[in-house]
Amino acid sequence: MASKSKSKKRTPRIARALAVGPGPISIQLQVNGQTLSTTAAPWLTLLQVLRENLGLTGAKQVCDHATCGACTVLANGKRVYSCSMLAIDSQNLQITTIESLATNGQLNPLQKAFMNADASQCGYCTSGFVMSATAFLAETPHPTLDELKKGMCGNLCRCGTYAGIAEALLTLSQANAPAAARGRRRG
Repeated sequence: MASKSKSKKRTPRIARALAVGPGPISIQLQVNGQTLSTTAAPWLTLLQVLRENLGLTGAKQVCDHATCGACTVLANGKRVYSCSMLAIDSQNLQITTIESLATNGQLNPLQKAFMNADASQCGYCTSGFVMSATAFLAETPHPTLDELKKGMCGNLCRCGTYAGIAEALLTLSQANAPAAARGRRRG
């Protein structure tokens, strides 16, 4: 007896990628609350486009391998190494760079804390640390020293200003802590 069911050919489900390139293409990035349009090759990183196309040089190109954190920016409020993210893949994200933190030429409280604690020497890693600390303190507003060490471990300072950075973050978090919590958070 013949089977009434016919076997269906199954085709693999493959996501179709939008073909772009090989030359430069138009992209739009949401950076520091503004929509910025530029033309870039599809293989350029967010860091390269920020620095070279948009003139936002606060994020630094140091290791270019996502290991030092000097290129840290925020994407939808989360820390990212901009040297390891393609600009074309950043088009639907809200990108925040160090350039947006100061208002009317006035440093924000975190930047002031870094300055007051002498938390930078050569300054090359500072913008990455400040951006990383911005996200970290949003996630952990009143960290202990151990939480701070763990939470900031993705950034490297070749000058060794870790004590100043820790002082800046702890001082700022202490200043913003409720009065009852101030005395017990330095662990």
